[in-house]
Amino acid sequence: MKIVILGNGISGITAARYIRKRSDHEIVVVSDESDEFFSRTALMYVYMGHMRERDIRPYEPWFWDKNRIRRQRARIARIDVAAKILYGTGGQEIGYDKLILATGSLPNRFGWPGQELDGVHSLYHLQDLEAMERHSAGLQRAVIVGGGLIGVEMAEMFHSRKIPVTFLVRESSFWNMVLPSEESAMVNRHLLEHHIDLRLSTELEAVLDDGQGKCRAAVTTSGETIDCGFVGLTVGVSPNIGFLRDAPLETNRGILVNTYLETNLPDIYAIGDCAELRDPQPGRRAIEAVWYTGRMMGEALAYTLTGDRTAYDPGIWFNSAKFFDIEYQVYGTITPDLPETQASLYWEHPDGRKSIRLNYERSAGRILGFNLMGIRYRQEVCEKWLHAGTSVETVLQQLGLANFDPEFSTQYECALIEQYNRQTGKSLRLRQKRSLPAVLQFLGNEK
Repeated sequence: MKIVILGNGISGITAARYIRKRSDHEIVVVSDESDEFFSRTALMYVYMGHMRERDIRPYEPWFWDKNRIRRQRARIARIDVAAKILYGTGGQEIGYDKLILATGSLPNRFGWPGQELDGVHSLYHLQDLEAMERHSAGLQRAVIVGGGLIGVEMAEMFHSRKIPVTFLVRESSFWNMVLPSEESAMVNRHLLEHHIDLRLSTELEAVLDDGQGKCRAAVTTSGETIDCGFVGLTVGVSPNIGFLRDAPLETNRGILVNTYLETNLPDIYAIGDCAELRDPQPGRRAIEAVWYTGRMMGEALAYTLTGDRTAYDPGIWFNSAKFFDIEYQVYGTITPDLPETQASLYWEHPDGRKSIRLNYERSAGRILGFNLMGIRYRQEVCEKWLHAGTSVETVLQQLGLANFDPEFSTQYECALIEQYNRQTGKSLRLRQKRSLPAVLQFLGNEK
């Protein structure tokens, strides 16, 4: 059987790897972005000089031949689903028995005048990194549009080269559609501390041409003109499915799939950023453009295609990122606005750069989510509590088990418990401190 995977990102390559582990099927990976699979989340570190481009490629060049995974560089223009043939813009014809669509996302562009000028770029593809590098020499100012994680990455990249950054954020506080108000305010302060020109409640109106096809300034909706040689558009992404407009696949924002990642057409599947679940699990989005969910989709589909029909189960929501020097982790359900049925325990360090938040059921006390800024907790420990529906008071007394900061760093779990005791009148005490043997014993109880 010949399996063709369209897209060589994390979801497509994970599917290829697991299909090969479990079968001798012919595998062809088609991509027009790059010959090599690379870590998209590490692009910023290449620009900042922490890594070389070859360092962000997880596999050595010999890996593909050894594992009999054939790679083909092609840009696909259309699919003949009846004949099972992909047609490339360069005249290529690629037949398949099973087709996996793993085409990822495209950065959003909302029709701003000047958005196609040279010097206006996003940060998603390898070519975007090359564009940032090309425009950085002699750059006097960059303007970044969009208050999300990619925008922060781009701001840090320019900041690392001492290039001034103006950051246009539509919302009244950074990422406040995701973060509770206290954490959002912390990020605001931190960006300003790094001399980022943060403009809240400010939107892009247009990008101005220098007369030679390159951007020279950004104009805001308030009428201000900001001189710049680069505009970074980081206003989210959308599924890359434009080439499918003439195919009989059912789509909405993305390619519609069931829990087994099957489309409405036989022998065609979709995974990763381009897939939209018809029936997402409660509390989860139909499209989740996150690295780990793409990996999980790729693995689940590989099992199905090799004889072990497996539903995609994303498990408990988690994510991690960083805002310059502040690491961020979330496990479970944390919303910007607290529902009436939930209570929230929040502690913030006096330095304003570290915080811990626990959300839990107001009535039963069941733990629902963890939000960490500048402090790291073990995913396995938090997930065990969330799966078990452990009470917040039990979690607080065992909270040292979750701490994953370096060995001699300060722990703040006692401060969080003191905060809880002040709020509730209780007298809880920390019973489990950070200890690897204790953590292993705790996790072993699961087996």
